[in-house]
Amino acid sequence: MLASSLMEEIPLEEMINSVQNGDIDAQNYLLQSYQPFIAKCASEVCKRYINPKRDDEYSIGLSGFNDAMFSYCASRGSTFLSFAKIVIKRKIIDYIRVNSRRPHPISLDEKYDEEQMENPVEVIVTKKLYQFEQDRIRCREEIMEYKEKLHQYKLTFSELIRVSPKHKDARESAIRTARILYEDPKLSEYVYRKRKLPIKDLVNKVEVSKKTLERNRKFILAIFIILSEDFIYLKDYLKDVDKRKN
Repeated sequence: MLASSLMEEIPLEEMINSVQNGDIDAQNYLLQSYQPFIAKCASEVCKRYINPKRDDEYSIGLSGFNDAMFSYCASRGSTFLSFAKIVIKRKIIDYIRVNSRRPHPISLDEKYDEEQMENPVEVIVTKKLYQFEQDRIRCREEIMEYKEKLHQYKLTFSELIRVSPKHKDARESAIRTARILYEDPKLSEYVYRKRKLPIKDLVNKVEVSKKTLERNRKFILAIFIILSEDFIYLKDYLKDVDKRKN
């Protein structure tokens, strides 16, 4: 077991590699050392102070940090902390969204507030508006993270608007191509490493021409990024596309 003072001298990426190889001491050291980082990420999502000893959101964030240590892949281009921040936030957002759909005990303060509202519909609308505002904030944060990820592939939002397929069938075909690309380990690894499409290999796996792949390559890459990252809201958009197709 290495002393903490010695672990401090080991580069973070190297320690993550040790964790992935089964180093329990390195795992526990990082979980302990990055508590402030985890709490800060949780606070940014919840828009309030997070108490590591009391708030469930911190425990969810801690679990997300632990998951990030085992799922991090340096070849994707992000630093570990950038990746961990996304995983933590997405896991907390998912937790909040799931729990917002469940009935929960009403505190005395909440009961008092609701009693001040004469119309029960007002209670429902107020809660819906609050949830809408929370989703809007988190969606905006996710879009900013997506923008940063696009930049790593030398893509921009304005460029995507210009190159996105104009016809519905073409868009759906490009999305299907992106899914095939993402689900193939060899092809997806090429994208992570080269930051571009493996056109020659991909053309043998899809029912579109090489010319079409080249024309839609930026849009396909943009969809691939959504699939390969933990983007809850953007993935919901892709689910909606699939539902409309069916």
